[in-house]
Amino acid sequence: MKEIKDIFDKEAQAILNIPITEVYRDVTELMYDHVHIRKGKIITSGMGKAGQIALNIATTFSSTGTPSVFLHPSEAQHGDLGVIQENDVLLVVSNSGKTREIIELLNLTEDLYPGIPVVVITGNPESDLSARANFVLYTGSPDEVCILGLTPTTSTTVMTVMGDALVVMMESRIGFTKNDYARRHHGGYLGHKSRGIT
Repeated sequence: MKEIKDIFDKEAQAILNIPITEVYRDVTELMYDHVHIRKGKIITSGMGKAGQIALNIATTFSSTGTPSVFLHPSEAQHGDLGVIQENDVLLVVSNSGKTREIIELLNLTEDLYPGIPVVVITGNPESDLSARANFVLYTGSPDEVCILGLTPTTSTTVMTVMGDALVVMMESRIGFTKNDYARRHHGGYLGHKSRGIT
């Protein structure tokens, strides 16, 4: 169907249009230092659809040797903020760069651990949220394929790909092996595949 192909083409083009800069390498080194040298972890966060992407990034990092947890920005205000430690890195996802709950999370985190590094994945590099970040990863702000131009569709696609890029760069940085993978995947198809079980 032409309609489906057009949707795929638009999303594929949005991925190809993601700005590629040295910031990806800088972020990888920051995370490597805090997680693999200082023994902290990556705290990802986001609200709504962006939160689902942040959760996916956290679980993918963890499964590939870089400890990471997802912190829901609203639950953080009810005690979950306690998961944050001084050597952690905060990776937040907000397409608008204006998400109230994320801004509040930054305020709370700064009060708890002043100077904790913040990385933002966003479609708005000029936002207040971006101004508070140590590093900004810009999505390119693609138009949503949603017929209303509102529902997070293309924006979440590019955010997912950007998260994948960070994960793969970190895998390379730490020399992550199939054996390392197998030690973290004891069940299911991937667990068997990583151990050569068919």
